[in-house]
Amino acid sequence: MTAAVFFGCTFIAFGPAVSLFLFTIAREPLRVIFLIAGAFFWLVSLLLASLVWFISVQISNKESASQQKGLLIFGVVLSVLLQETFRFAYYKLLKKANEGLLALSQEETMPISIRQLAYVSGLGFGFMSGAFSVVNILADSVGPGTVGIHGDSQHYFLSSAFMTMAIILLHMFWGVIFFDGCEKQRWLAVAAVVATHLLVSSLTFQNPQYVSSLVPTYIIMFFMGVWAFYTAGGSLRNLKLCLTCKDKDFLLANHRPR
Repeated sequence: MTAAVFFGCTFIAFGPAVSLFLFTIAREPLRVIFLIAGAFFWLVSLLLASLVWFISVQISNKESASQQKGLLIFGVVLSVLLQETFRFAYYKLLKKANEGLLALSQEETMPISIRQLAYVSGLGFGFMSGAFSVVNILADSVGPGTVGIHGDSQHYFLSSAFMTMAIILLHMFWGVIFFDGCEKQRWLAVAAVVATHLLVSSLTFQNPQYVSSLVPTYIIMFFMGVWAFYTAGGSLRNLKLCLTCKDKDFLLANHRPR
């Protein structure tokens, strides 16, 4: 049973993201490089947030419950702000890198479009975020022990897997919206990304009331997905063509920069 829980939760958490990687990124070496670089940027943001968190805990009063709760909230907010700061830094770096690649290339078009960069970097952020969110939980799922034996929720592993999947996909959507906002100087879109990221992270404080955190998170994910879809150039027409397998160049899968 523990093996079934482990593999089931793993496939729930990473199945959609791995599928996207295999079908839209793995064939292009340049996209793979940018995805790994995006994951690295997210990792650096986590390292800085962890360093500040560690120092704050050491100098705080560990016997004060209210102070520790405040530090937890502070840590979540700081982590989100650092992640979005590094997303912006990565956007600026990619712009410079793309200009350099264009100068070296013999073609007149950029080797990779800004929409592709946004999608790939967002998925890189999501992969690393998801891995750090759920890896310890998956390790515990293989046993020994029984979830809920002391009256706790038996849906802990399953809820964690669905939350991880949502976070990974949200990072992908946030990346598309964030890069487009920076590119077109639509700062309200950038602010919306930061605000929804803070909101989703804050919803995890509702656990173990998993319905209170998962349902709003998936509602936010749906709306951000629709927003990212139209931002990436999607429309109802090409969505219909995609679903009927009549559009081979749908959105980002086979998109070529112009």
